[in-house]
Amino acid sequence: MSDTRIIHGNSLELFSTLNSRSVDLIISDPPYNLGKDYGNNHDLKGFAEYLDFSRMWLSQAHRVLKPTGSIYVFMGVRFISYLYDIMDRDLGMFFNSWICWHYTQGIGKKIGFSPRHDDVLLFNKSQKFTFNLDAVRVPQKYYRARNNMRGANPGDVWKFSHVHYCNENRQDHPTQKPEGLMERMVLASSNEGDLVIDPYAGSGTTLRVCQQLNRNCVGFELNPDYVKMTKERLSKPFRGFDSIDERMERVPFDLRDKSIREDYLKNHTKWFLERHNGSIERFQQAVKELYGDTPNLGDSQASEPSLFDRVRPDTSQRQGLRPSEKTDISRSNERLPV
Repeated sequence: MSDTRIIHGNSLELFSTLNSRSVDLIISDPPYNLGKDYGNNHDLKGFAEYLDFSRMWLSQAHRVLKPTGSIYVFMGVRFISYLYDIMDRDLGMFFNSWICWHYTQGIGKKIGFSPRHDDVLLFNKSQKFTFNLDAVRVPQKYYRARNNMRGANPGDVWKFSHVHYCNENRQDHPTQKPEGLMERMVLASSNEGDLVIDPYAGSGTTLRVCQQLNRNCVGFELNPDYVKMTKERLSKPFRGFDSIDERMERVPFDLRDKSIREDYLKNHTKWFLERHNGSIERFQQAVKELYGDTPNLGDSQASEPSLFDRVRPDTSQRQGLRPSEKTDISRSNERLPV
């Protein structure tokens, strides 16, 4: 059972209550300084003031991260390069990925191109960090004996739709993020029982995801109404995450051999659709249309050996560490090339 809590207060003040090198993962969706109304405060600071604010909370984030820890930071186009510079040059962190979250809904422009993405920076505190690729793979397009049918790397362009206003999980918050988006970050960069911090918890998506993935999570939130809303959200029954990468539902082509196809299909749900109950029916329909089968996915959690087990690498690892080194983490002063 995970320990999931949201605390009312200023993030900078609450950061000071955390011990140095105590946090495994930080997922931060700070105000973008676009003038949005967050109920009891407005997201609007002067340019220099906003950079000072960003530098202060990022310095605290760097302090509390473990040497093997990582941080994901959402940001709009105006300030994303400045945050990169703070983490790279000022804090000496190690750049990992610049992720593009592509969404299909948003405001429309009559002059200029309508925005359809947000940027997310992933930095690591050192060269030795937690990264679980198996946990976030996406299905292969084709079956090939040489392919790792456990799946492919999802890449750095992630397509998740916004949580639409008609979705039952939609919260009264202007910048709610989809659960499937946060799920990928949590699965990739932490392990069960790890501590995750969200310093700008907002609608509580990170906490809800961590609650279901057995991670301990603490969120900071300035607005007491959002704190109350998040507590109510965490108390509700779980029926599956509210969004998914559409690639998770695709059926690989060329699974012509029936025994191989049946073996793959019984694993697909466990590998790619766990905690996404609404996607299973669509996946079954796609299988039927492609191969004429009605797959029996009831035994997807069974433990009998699979043809695909032999191609699966270690599913939980710290990047760059041999197994004998996993209990003795040392900090590195070398910088990775950007």
